[in-house]
Amino acid sequence: MTDLPSAALPTANSPGLRDARQRLIELDDAIARIRTQIATADLARQQHRKPIDPDWFHKARTALRHLCRERAELVARGTGQRRRETMKDVLLAVLRERHDADAWAAILAEARLRSEGEGA
Repeated sequence: MTDLPSAALPTANSPGLRDARQRLIELDDAIARIRTQIATADLARQQHRKPIDPDWFHKARTALRHLCRERAELVARGTGQRRRETMKDVLLAVLRERHDADAWAAILAEARLRSEGEGA
């Protein structure tokens, strides 16, 4: 059978992403690799009518379970995204309270222009 991927993979080549997001990408790649190896081993088993090596299969399933668990923990933490979105919402509410309708419309117009200029 093929070697199982290590859980300590090199980081993704996306410098703008935070560490947690990079780790999620790495985990998804590792999980997909292990699932592909298991499926390939099963196809070979069917074709050659030989059993899958039980030790290898156990290691593959264990590695898959650990990677899935780590991924679930990262997702449960929310990678800080929800807290950041909440902060943005509160900040906007505070700024809106401090400006009248005309000033708020001007602020929104400037923000739209800046975001379009950045390609966001």
